Amino acid sequence: MTKVFVIILNWNKPDLTLECLDSLSKLKTQGIEIVTVVVDNNSTDDSLTKLSKFKTIHNSTNLGFAAGNNVGIRYALDHSAEYIMILNNDILVHPDLVSNLVKTAKSTENLGAISPMIYFAKGFEFHKSRYKKADLGKVIWYAGGKVDWKNVYGSARAVDEVDAKKFKRAEETDFSTGACMFVSASAIKKVGMFDERYFMYYEDTDLSIRLKKKGYKVLFDPSGVVWHKVAQSSGIGSELNDYYITRNRMLFGMKYANLRTKFALIRESIKLLLKGRMWQRIGMSDFYFENFGKGSYGN
Repeated sequence: MTKVFVIILNWNKPDLTLECLDSLSKLKTQGIEIVTVVVDNNSTDDSLTKLSKFKTIHNSTNLGFAAGNNVGIRYALDHSAEYIMILNNDILVHPDLVSNLVKTAKSTENLGAISPMIYFAKGFEFHKSRYKKADLGKVIWYAGGKVDWKNVYGSARAVDEVDAKKFKRAEETDFSTGACMFVSASAIKKVGMFDERYFMYYEDTDLSIRLKKKGYKVLFDPSGVVWHKVAQSSGIGSELNDYYITRNRMLFGMKYANLRTKFALIRESIKLLLKGRMWQRIGMSDFYFENFGKGSYGN
Protein backbone atom coordinates (compact mmCIF):
# COMPACT_ATOMS: atom_id res chain seq x y z
CA MET A 1 0.00 0.00 0.00
CA THR A 2 1.47 3.33 -1.09
CA LYS A 3 0.94 6.09 1.50
CA VAL A 4 0.28 9.56 0.05
CA PHE A 5 -0.35 12.63 2.19
CA VAL A 6 -2.20 15.56 0.61
CA ILE A 7 -1.45 18.92 2.24
CA ILE A 8 -3.94 21.78 1.70
CA LEU A 9 -3.28 25.24 3.10
CA ASN A 10 -6.34 27.26 4.15
CA TRP A 11 -6.57 30.92 5.09
CA ASN A 12 -10.06 32.40 5.36
CA LYS A 13 -11.36 30.42 2.37
CA PRO A 14 -13.20 27.42 3.88
CA ASP A 15 -15.76 27.07 1.07
CA LEU A 16 -12.99 26.93 -1.53
CA THR A 17 -11.16 24.36 0.59
CA LEU A 18 -14.33 22.27 0.96
CA GLU A 19 -14.78 22.18 -2.83
CA CYS A 20 -11.17 21.00 -3.16
CA LEU A 21 -11.74 18.34 -0.49
CA ASP A 22 -14.91 17.20 -2.23
CA SER A 23 -12.98 16.63 -5.46
CA LEU A 24 -10.33 14.69 -3.50
CA SER A 25 -13.05 12.42 -2.11
CA LYS A 26 -13.59 11.10 -5.64
CA LEU A 27 -9.97 10.01 -6.15
CA LYS A 28 -9.34 6.42 -7.23
CA THR A 29 -7.41 4.82 -4.39
CA GLN A 30 -6.76 1.20 -5.35
CA GLY A 31 -3.44 0.25 -3.74
CA ILE A 32 -3.05 3.76 -2.32
CA GLU A 33 -3.72 5.10 1.17
CA ILE A 34 -4.51 8.81 0.94
CA VAL A 35 -4.31 10.96 4.08
CA THR A 36 -5.57 14.51 3.67
CA VAL A 37 -4.33 17.20 6.05
CA VAL A 38 -5.64 20.77 6.09
CA VAL A 39 -3.22 23.31 7.54
CA ASP A 40 -5.07 26.43 8.66
CA ASN A 41 -2.96 29.59 8.67
CA ASN A 42 -4.74 31.25 11.61
CA SER A 43 -7.97 32.03 9.79
CA THR A 44 -10.11 34.72 11.39
CA ASP A 45 -13.42 33.52 9.89
CA ASP A 46 -15.41 30.32 10.47
CA SER A 47 -12.85 28.09 8.75
CA LEU A 48 -12.17 25.85 11.75
CA THR A 49 -15.87 25.21 12.27
CA LYS A 50 -16.54 24.43 8.62
CA LEU A 51 -13.46 22.20 8.32
CA SER A 52 -13.92 20.43 11.67
CA LYS A 53 -14.76 17.08 10.02
CA PHE A 54 -11.30 16.91 8.47
CA LYS A 55 -7.83 16.43 9.90
CA THR A 56 -6.80 20.04 10.51
CA ILE A 57 -3.64 21.54 11.96
CA HIS A 58 -4.21 25.07 13.23
CA ASN A 59 -1.29 27.50 13.12
CA SER A 60 -1.39 30.28 15.69
CA THR A 61 -0.21 32.82 13.11
CA ASN A 62 -0.29 33.18 9.33
CA LEU A 63 2.96 31.48 8.35
CA GLY A 64 2.58 32.08 4.60
CA PHE A 65 2.77 29.47 1.85
CA ALA A 66 6.26 28.11 2.53
CA ALA A 67 6.22 27.71 6.31
CA GLY A 68 2.51 26.84 6.38
CA ASN A 69 2.99 23.94 4.01
CA ASN A 70 6.11 22.89 5.88
CA VAL A 71 3.91 22.26 8.93
CA GLY A 72 1.93 19.77 6.85
CA ILE A 73 5.03 18.26 5.24
CA ARG A 74 6.59 17.74 8.67
CA TYR A 75 3.43 16.00 9.87
CA ALA A 76 3.45 13.73 6.79
CA LEU A 77 7.11 12.81 7.28
CA ASP A 78 6.42 12.01 10.95
CA HIS A 79 3.60 9.66 9.88
CA SER A 80 5.47 7.51 7.34
CA ALA A 81 4.51 9.28 4.11
CA GLU A 82 5.98 7.82 0.93
CA TYR A 83 4.79 10.75 -1.17
CA ILE A 84 3.46 14.19 -0.28
CA MET A 85 1.22 16.27 -2.53
CA ILE A 86 1.12 20.01 -1.90
CA LEU A 87 -2.21 21.23 -3.26
CA ASN A 88 -3.68 24.73 -3.48
CA ASN A 89 -7.16 24.94 -2.02
CA ASP A 90 -8.38 26.51 -5.28
CA ILE A 91 -7.67 23.26 -7.19
CA LEU A 92 -10.13 20.61 -8.33
CA VAL A 93 -8.59 17.21 -9.11
CA HIS A 94 -9.33 14.53 -11.70
CA PRO A 95 -10.18 11.16 -10.09
CA ASP A 96 -7.10 9.55 -11.70
CA LEU A 97 -4.67 12.23 -10.48
CA VAL A 98 -2.93 10.47 -7.61
CA SER A 99 -2.97 6.97 -9.11
CA ASN A 100 -1.34 8.27 -12.31
CA LEU A 101 1.26 10.34 -10.45
CA VAL A 102 2.13 7.38 -8.21
CA LYS A 103 2.58 5.23 -11.31
CA THR A 104 4.94 7.79 -12.86
CA ALA A 105 6.82 8.27 -9.59
CA LYS A 106 7.41 4.55 -9.11
CA SER A 107 8.66 4.14 -12.67
CA THR A 108 11.10 7.08 -12.40
CA GLU A 109 14.54 6.60 -10.91
CA ASN A 110 15.53 9.38 -8.48
CA LEU A 111 12.11 11.03 -8.59
CA GLY A 112 12.06 14.37 -6.79
CA ALA A 113 8.82 16.10 -7.73
CA ILE A 114 6.02 15.98 -10.31
CA SER A 115 3.44 18.55 -11.32
CA PRO A 116 0.48 17.51 -13.48
CA MET A 117 -1.27 19.21 -16.37
CA ILE A 118 -3.05 22.20 -14.85
CA TYR A 119 -5.99 23.73 -16.68
CA PHE A 120 -7.86 26.89 -15.79
CA ALA A 121 -11.13 26.00 -14.11
CA LYS A 122 -14.05 27.09 -16.27
CA GLY A 123 -14.61 30.83 -15.93
CA PHE A 124 -11.20 31.52 -14.37
CA GLU A 125 -9.23 32.04 -17.60
CA PHE A 126 -7.08 35.16 -17.93
CA HIS A 127 -8.64 35.99 -21.32
CA LYS A 128 -12.23 34.86 -21.04
CA SER A 129 -13.45 36.25 -24.38
CA ARG A 130 -10.78 34.40 -26.35
CA TYR A 131 -12.23 30.90 -26.12
CA LYS A 132 -15.15 28.94 -27.47
CA LYS A 133 -17.49 27.37 -24.94
CA ALA A 134 -16.18 23.92 -25.90
CA ASP A 135 -12.62 25.03 -25.02
CA LEU A 136 -13.42 25.85 -21.40
CA GLY A 137 -11.81 23.45 -18.97
CA LYS A 138 -9.10 22.70 -21.58
CA VAL A 139 -7.21 26.01 -21.41
CA ILE A 140 -3.71 25.39 -20.04
CA TRP A 141 -2.36 27.18 -16.97
CA TYR A 142 0.75 24.97 -16.58
CA ALA A 143 2.29 22.34 -18.84
CA GLY A 144 5.77 22.42 -17.38
CA GLY A 145 7.82 25.39 -16.19
CA LYS A 146 10.70 27.36 -17.69
CA VAL A 147 13.20 29.53 -15.82
CA ASP A 148 14.56 32.51 -17.77
CA TRP A 149 17.96 32.65 -16.08
CA LYS A 150 18.98 35.86 -17.84
CA ASN A 151 16.10 37.77 -16.25
CA VAL A 152 15.40 35.42 -13.30
CA TYR A 153 11.73 34.84 -14.00
CA GLY A 154 9.83 31.56 -14.00
CA SER A 155 6.99 31.02 -16.43
CA ALA A 156 4.53 28.25 -17.19
CA ARG A 157 4.77 26.61 -20.59
CA ALA A 158 1.78 26.80 -22.96
CA VAL A 159 -0.18 29.09 -20.65
CA ASP A 160 -3.46 30.33 -22.23
CA GLU A 161 -3.29 27.70 -25.00
CA VAL A 162 -6.19 25.34 -25.60
CA ASP A 163 -4.84 21.83 -25.07
CA ALA A 164 -4.29 20.16 -28.45
CA LYS A 165 -3.01 16.96 -26.76
CA LYS A 166 0.56 17.59 -27.89
CA PHE A 167 1.87 16.68 -24.44
CA LYS A 168 1.72 12.90 -24.27
CA ARG A 169 4.25 11.69 -21.70
CA ALA A 170 6.10 12.71 -18.56
CA GLU A 171 9.19 14.82 -19.16
CA GLU A 172 11.73 16.76 -17.13
CA THR A 173 10.96 20.41 -16.53
CA ASP A 174 12.70 23.40 -14.94
CA PHE A 175 10.34 23.63 -11.99
CA SER A 176 7.35 22.01 -10.36
CA THR A 177 4.59 24.41 -9.32
CA GLY A 178 3.39 24.66 -5.74
CA ALA A 179 -0.21 24.79 -7.01
CA CYS A 180 0.06 21.00 -7.26
CA MET A 181 3.42 19.52 -6.35
CA PHE A 182 3.76 15.76 -5.81
CA VAL A 183 7.05 15.11 -4.03
CA SER A 184 9.00 12.09 -2.85
CA ALA A 185 9.26 11.99 0.93
CA SER A 186 12.73 10.45 0.74
CA ALA A 187 13.90 13.29 -1.52
CA ILE A 188 12.47 15.93 0.85
CA LYS A 189 14.35 14.28 3.72
CA LYS A 190 17.58 14.72 1.74
CA VAL A 191 17.15 18.27 0.41
CA GLY A 192 14.86 19.86 3.00
CA MET A 193 11.43 21.44 2.81
CA PHE A 194 10.40 24.83 1.42
CA ASP A 195 12.80 27.68 2.25
CA GLU A 196 10.72 29.72 4.71
CA ARG A 197 12.55 32.95 3.89
CA TYR A 198 10.34 33.29 0.79
CA PHE A 199 6.98 33.32 2.66
CA MET A 200 5.24 33.14 -0.75
CA TYR A 201 6.45 33.14 -4.39
CA TYR A 202 9.60 31.40 -5.69
CA GLU A 203 9.65 28.79 -2.90
CA ASP A 204 8.48 26.05 -5.29
CA THR A 205 11.10 26.97 -7.90
CA ASP A 206 13.77 27.09 -5.19
CA LEU A 207 12.83 23.59 -3.99
CA SER A 208 12.85 22.32 -7.58
CA ILE A 209 16.37 23.66 -8.14
CA ARG A 210 17.61 22.12 -4.88
CA LEU A 211 16.15 18.76 -5.90
CA LYS A 212 17.87 18.94 -9.28
CA LYS A 213 21.20 19.91 -7.72
CA LYS A 214 21.02 16.73 -5.59
CA GLY A 215 20.38 14.57 -8.67
CA TYR A 216 16.59 14.21 -8.39
CA LYS A 217 14.28 14.50 -11.38
CA VAL A 218 11.59 17.19 -11.54
CA LEU A 219 8.82 16.23 -13.97
CA PHE A 220 5.76 17.53 -15.74
CA ASP A 221 3.29 14.66 -16.19
CA PRO A 222 0.24 15.25 -18.43
CA SER A 223 -1.35 11.98 -17.27
CA GLY A 224 -2.24 13.84 -14.08
CA VAL A 225 -4.91 16.53 -14.48
CA VAL A 226 -6.26 19.28 -12.22
CA TRP A 227 -8.22 22.51 -12.70
CA HIS A 228 -7.11 25.78 -11.11
CA LYS A 229 -9.45 28.56 -9.95
CA VAL A 230 -6.75 31.11 -10.57
CA ALA A 231 -6.78 34.04 -8.15
CA GLN A 232 -7.02 37.43 -9.81
CA SER A 233 -6.46 39.67 -6.77
CA SER A 234 -2.68 39.37 -6.33
CA GLY A 235 -1.66 39.90 -9.95
CA ILE A 236 1.05 42.02 -11.53
CA GLY A 237 1.11 45.50 -10.03
CA SER A 238 -0.63 44.64 -6.77
CA GLU A 239 1.18 45.68 -3.60
CA LEU A 240 1.50 42.08 -2.41
CA ASN A 241 2.98 41.05 -5.76
CA ASP A 242 5.31 44.05 -5.87
CA TYR A 243 6.71 43.26 -2.45
CA TYR A 244 7.21 39.49 -2.51
CA ILE A 245 8.20 39.14 -6.18
CA THR A 246 10.74 41.97 -5.89
CA ARG A 247 12.33 40.67 -2.69
CA ASN A 248 12.18 36.96 -3.49
CA ARG A 249 13.41 37.30 -7.07
CA MET A 250 16.57 38.87 -5.64
CA LEU A 251 16.89 36.10 -3.05
CA PHE A 252 16.44 33.39 -5.68
CA GLY A 253 18.70 35.07 -8.25
CA MET A 254 21.54 35.72 -5.83
CA LYS A 255 21.40 32.06 -4.77
CA TYR A 256 21.36 30.44 -8.20
CA ALA A 257 22.04 32.80 -11.14
CA ASN A 258 25.40 33.20 -12.86
CA LEU A 259 27.75 36.06 -12.02
CA ARG A 260 26.72 38.27 -14.95
CA THR A 261 23.05 37.98 -14.05
CA LYS A 262 23.80 38.73 -10.39
CA PHE A 263 25.49 41.99 -11.40
CA ALA A 264 22.48 42.83 -13.58
CA LEU A 265 20.15 42.17 -10.62
CA ILE A 266 22.19 44.48 -8.40
CA ARG A 267 22.03 47.25 -11.04
CA GLU A 268 18.28 46.72 -11.34
CA SER A 269 17.90 46.77 -7.56
CA ILE A 270 19.46 50.24 -7.38
CA LYS A 271 16.94 51.53 -9.95
CA LEU A 272 14.05 50.01 -8.01
CA LEU A 273 15.30 51.42 -4.72
CA LEU A 274 15.37 54.88 -6.27
CA LYS A 275 12.40 54.86 -8.64
CA GLY A 276 10.31 51.74 -8.01
CA ARG A 277 6.78 51.64 -6.68
CA MET A 278 6.52 51.89 -2.91
CA TRP A 279 6.33 48.14 -2.18
CA GLN A 280 9.06 47.39 -4.72
CA ARG A 281 11.33 49.80 -2.83
CA ILE A 282 10.39 48.23 0.51
CA GLY A 283 10.88 44.71 -0.87
CA MET A 284 14.33 45.54 -2.20
CA SER A 285 15.31 47.22 1.05
CA ASP A 286 14.14 44.15 2.99
CA PHE A 287 16.27 41.92 0.76
CA TYR A 288 19.41 43.87 1.60
CA PHE A 289 18.54 44.01 5.30
CA GLU A 290 17.65 40.28 5.20
CA ASN A 291 14.11 40.90 6.43
CA PHE A 292 12.67 37.66 5.08
CA GLY A 293 9.64 35.53 5.90
CA LYS A 294 6.55 37.74 6.11
CA GLY A 295 8.85 40.76 6.08
CA SER A 296 7.41 44.28 6.06
CA TYR A 297 4.27 43.58 4.06
CA GLY A 298 1.09 44.05 6.05
CA ASN A 299 2.92 45.18 9.20
